[in-house]
Amino acid sequence: LRVGDSVMSFAAGWQDYRVSSGEKVFAIDERVAPATIWLSALGTSGMTAWYGLREFGQPRPGDTALVSAAAGAVGSVAGQIAKIQGCRVVGIAGGKAKCNYVTGELGFDACVDYQSQDFASLLADACPDGVDVYFENVGGAVRDAVWPMMNNHGRVIVCGLISEYNTTFERGPTWFSILSKRLRLAGFILSDRMDTRPAFLEDMSAWYAAGRIRVKEDISEGLKSTPQAFIRMLTGKNFGKTIVRLEASSIQN
Repeated sequence: LRVGDSVMSFAAGWQDYRVSSGEKVFAIDERVAPATIWLSALGTSGMTAWYGLREFGQPRPGDTALVSAAAGAVGSVAGQIAKIQGCRVVGIAGGKAKCNYVTGELGFDACVDYQSQDFASLLADACPDGVDVYFENVGGAVRDAVWPMMNNHGRVIVCGLISEYNTTFERGPTWFSILSKRLRLAGFILSDRMDTRPAFLEDMSAWYAAGRIRVKEDISEGLKSTPQAFIRMLTGKNFGKTIVRLEASSIQN
């Protein structure tokens, strides 16, 4: 690190400033992308999508890739990467505005509103050839609707289960399909594989520079807004990558 570098850290708390020894701090290059992109597509959100797909999803041209929470920070990037890899990509999102964004701005082939009363049948219509790769961010009823649609030798990437974090019971389909359809399921925590960050940055910075990765930001102002911004993200009320911008006076002081 050099004097004047802009940096990002995976170890900082919710605070206006901190003193660091330099451990787990990375310099960012704002010539490559603006600082906020280093918190999204070039940050943990983008790397989570990239690593999960590359390591476990292994998308192939012609596959149908399905992504839940498709308008969110991770899901939006996962779907765009799957599209780059030649897949037919279907998203799941909440509400017409988010679905229109997923198909119109992000370039997914289809998007289904999980709030629709006939969600399961609409999802089946959007995936007439079944699902080869499922990037799971939600769990619960959404996952249960997807499960029967998995193709033989399908791959399920368990990145998040946001609908179940506050439940007191476990739910889900029976495991028989894992056997009969020869499915592969994998859960992962990104911090286990931070050694892959250089390879991720090589891919993602090139895709971003070429305009193949788009990002929507949901920015709140000031540290005091952080708890509510976090709750909005967990309840699906955010739209894009949730970011809190610190007040300039706090940073200067």
